[in-house]
Amino acid sequence: MKLQDSLLRLKTFQVEEKRRRVAQIDSMVAEFSKIARELEQEIDIEEQRAGIFDTAHFAYPTYARAARARRDNLNRSAQELVTQLEDARARLEEAVAELEKAQGFDARDRAVAAVAELIAAPEENSLGLRAAHA
Repeated sequence: MKLQDSLLRLKTFQVEEKRRRVAQIDSMVAEFSKIARELEQEIDIEEQRAGIFDTAHFAYPTYARAARARRDNLNRSAQELVTQLEDARARLEEAVAELEKAQGFDARDRAVAAVAELIAAPEENSLGLRAAHA
């Protein structure tokens, strides 16, 4: 039974670790998207202030150009993280399935042990069962 308990603890730990990873990646995607939106607003403000909206114009604001580059990098990173998030979710689903399988084995083994116990000492258990049903 100790081996099964250890296996269940290990599988539970793996599931929790994968859940944390999914939450961490999801949080990073949200944060990158938020920063990109804020940069977009700053770009719009800077373009409005300068009155120049063409990025190829020689007087296009340097800050707006740098903010655009940073925003584009953040959007690319967020897209890469979305791919990682999908992979992490798939791994989480696999880990949950493995945990459920291990829990099923554990429940089955406990039931077999209970039946074996009933067979080994029928007089004691039948009295215990009667007392429990009464």
